[in-house]
Amino acid sequence: QVQLLESGGGLVQAGGSLRLSCAASGRTFSNYRMGWFRQAPGKEREFVAAISWRSGIASYADSVRGRFTISIENTENTVYLQMNSLKPEDTAVYYCAGREKLAANYNYWGQGTQVTVSS
Repeated sequence: QVQLLESGGGLVQAGGSLRLSCAASGRTFSNYRMGWFRQAPGKEREFVAAISWRSGIASYADSVRGRFTISIENTENTVYLQMNSLKPEDTAVYYCAGREKLAANYNYWGQGTQVTVSS
């Protein structure tokens, strides 16, 4: 079955950087769209970024555009989220997710990794 395993979270000062990784396994992902979502305490889960595995075309939430970069390393079956210029409001649990290209919803989720940005 599909497994998504996130890593790379931690504590960082405002203005710093982190890189999250999502190791994907269980099938061929060439027809998948992969995304990163986050959920802060007391808030709903929100979209951060997504990328087409085949084309590499990415999209971003307005709140992170220009600071975050999503990418795929095909040889490692890994999706990355490079986060720069981090702000305290970026503090959240970050989740990796995947869905088949034509699926309406993301149906595969990782367990999440905590990112904490101190001011």
